[in-house]
Amino acid sequence: MTEKILFAADALLPTGWARDVLLAWDERGALLQVWPGAARPAGVPAAAGPLVPGMPNLHSHAFQRGIGGLTEFRGSGEDSFWSWRSLMYRFALKLTPGQLEAIAFGLYVEMLEAGFTAVCEFHYVHHDADGRPYADDAELALAVMRAAQRAGIGLTLLPVLYQTSGFGAKPPGEGQRRFIRSTESMLRLLERLKPLCEAQGAHAPAGGPAVRLGVAPHSLRAVPPEALRELLAGLDAIDSTAPVHIHIAEQVQEVEDCLAWSGQRPVAWLLDHAPVDARWCLVHATHMDAGEYRRAAASGAVAGLCPTTEANLGDGIFALPRWTADGGAWGVGSDSHACVNAAEELMLLEYSQRLATRRRNVAADAQQPEVATAMTLAAVRGGAQAAGRHIAGLAPGQQADFVVLDAAHPALAGLAAPQQLAGHVFASHRTSAVHDVFVNGRARVAAARHPDHDAAQAGFVTARRQLLQESPT
Repeated sequence: MTEKILFAADALLPTGWARDVLLAWDERGALLQVWPGAARPAGVPAAAGPLVPGMPNLHSHAFQRGIGGLTEFRGSGEDSFWSWRSLMYRFALKLTPGQLEAIAFGLYVEMLEAGFTAVCEFHYVHHDADGRPYADDAELALAVMRAAQRAGIGLTLLPVLYQTSGFGAKPPGEGQRRFIRSTESMLRLLERLKPLCEAQGAHAPAGGPAVRLGVAPHSLRAVPPEALRELLAGLDAIDSTAPVHIHIAEQVQEVEDCLAWSGQRPVAWLLDHAPVDARWCLVHATHMDAGEYRRAAASGAVAGLCPTTEANLGDGIFALPRWTADGGAWGVGSDSHACVNAAEELMLLEYSQRLATRRRNVAADAQQPEVATAMTLAAVRGGAQAAGRHIAGLAPGQQADFVVLDAAHPALAGLAAPQQLAGHVFASHRTSAVHDVFVNGRARVAAARHPDHDAAQAGFVTARRQLLQESPT
């Protein structure tokens, strides 16, 4: 396919499905026109199947892709998120900058091939293995940025503030030494990264994705109240529009510990003590009461749902119908990357709701009765908001980030476009019906394959083998 103009017999626009859609974008990858009901001009390439907006991945810890398959065994006692976390810490302590970049590059290529076109990287490994800052304090953040640029995926970089190991300012543990920063050092890091992020977008090759810089107070258990206030005030002085992401209410124990510390549940405490608004992404937010659901949805914040990781870690089930009834925005992420597949995150989210409510097609609504269509549009809107980037779908002024599905795939062949998307999400048998992926108007995946697929996989495998030799589970 050539760049800058494309015809699709079927395309999913923000308002729903449209026939005979012609898209045009400029040399920077911004959509100029989206014409439904258009005739295909002579010589203009046609998409190989239905065209759907690219999916933002709103929550990623890239290095954790390296522990996939290493934690699926039961040790002594009851296994939980907390025992998984101790194994993850051991892995994180051994990473070198080169290994982090190789793992992130391999992951980001995987994401593109699986239908994700942007990623919000919740980046909290900052220092060397002894917990000391690198000569360049941004060393590991720059490794992530290089990996994203090489892969061609859009990036929202979220350096993480992490200071304590529990509510009440408990001292950090030895396994957390690579994560710890003062608030002042975090603000200096943001000041160092801001011009680099802007320059990467301004001077990238035509169509290259810019980097959006935000921040992530890790969680209420890891960031004391005064540090949270100082971080947000400092961030506003740097960029008052920057995204803010936080882990919150992921585990029942976290809720119980917050109640013991403050007398409030985590989301309620946050809403009472921080200026939560549409800039914020509340990652997981699994365990809320009715009042928290109502207040958090009304704040405009995005619920960052990571269904495959939440299932893998035994977190619990987010009450999606309650959230959407209150008008809440949501998106999906792959978090620890137990699975890397945009369609599968949607599938598991819907299936978890079916198990919890004993109903079907829970995430559909009156405007979009096709559940895969409704979920895709909602997740794209929420993911774009959480990313702080113009990637909210196929409309003028948004980036030309989109996925072409393979109409000849066995799960899609012979179906109308809405059912083809449903086949992709619910019936593709863990294979991908993704055919092409465009980011900023540039083809990053063609015929289901990234041009750097082999190199990315080889680099990932080499890095993981090195780490496993040094850090057996």
